[in-house]
Amino acid sequence: MAIEVHPFDAGLGADISGVDIREKLSPIDRDQILAAWHNHLVVRFRGQPMTDEQHMAFTRNFGELEFAAEKLVENRYGVTSDTVNRAGVPPQIAVISNIVENGKAIGALGSGEAFWHTDSSFVEIPPAGSFLRSIEVPPSGGATYFLNMYSAYETLPEALKQRIAELEAIHAMTHSSNGEPRKGFENITDVSQVPGPRHPMVRTHPDTGRKCLFLGRRLNSYICGLPVGESEDLLNALWAHATQEKFTWRQDWQVGDLIIWDNRCAMHRRDPFDPNARRLMHRTQIKGTRPV
Repeated sequence: MAIEVHPFDAGLGADISGVDIREKLSPIDRDQILAAWHNHLVVRFRGQPMTDEQHMAFTRNFGELEFAAEKLVENRYGVTSDTVNRAGVPPQIAVISNIVENGKAIGALGSGEAFWHTDSSFVEIPPAGSFLRSIEVPPSGGATYFLNMYSAYETLPEALKQRIAELEAIHAMTHSSNGEPRKGFENITDVSQVPGPRHPMVRTHPDTGRKCLFLGRRLNSYICGLPVGESEDLLNALWAHATQEKFTWRQDWQVGDLIIWDNRCAMHRRDPFDPNARRLMHRTQIKGTRPV
């Protein structure tokens, strides 16, 4: 079989067919997948249910495995999570689920909406890419949307590009992507004092050399050195521009889908779904480099 790349009629994304990603990749196949990923920011493989071991082996073709997000939080800030990984799931795999077993959530994010965000940008060196596979999906709801931050940056008015060129923002770790406060950070009200790393608002991709907006997540974000009111106004303007529908693509999940997205130049969000329906996803990530 020969790899085929089918771009979506959307702001980003492509389907890849003609390769079994559960098997060891040839160097040629690996390079073609990587090129498609760099070109389209998000790529999807359909109808390839796999084990955790196959999932991790495929991920390693593109970088070193990173720990799950909650483990990154624990390591950096000394806080713990209420969720636990399902027994037998390696620590390099994050469980994204609303399922409760023995009174305990087996994964993160539940069934509510997850707002626009970049995975784990609340650490100094965020993961480069995320690899999410669907194991159980609800009959409706739970769609994931992706956002092209190259296009968002390139279409900014020139004056706004110049204004943010050298600015940094704090990427707060106070809340998860569904807006729930993390333990120990429930009462922070001054956004200029939130814990989190300072990242450039305009990031250069280390592999493609292209510039993009790097916003992280909106809640408790703060542009360093500005009065809080001015920071809020500028962030609101940037978010309103960046989240236009023309920059997006929507993924309606099927069991056996695996999607790779580039956290350095793409953002994502999720629709809510029926809390009585089961949704189970496993995600790996690869280590990144410090944003510059």
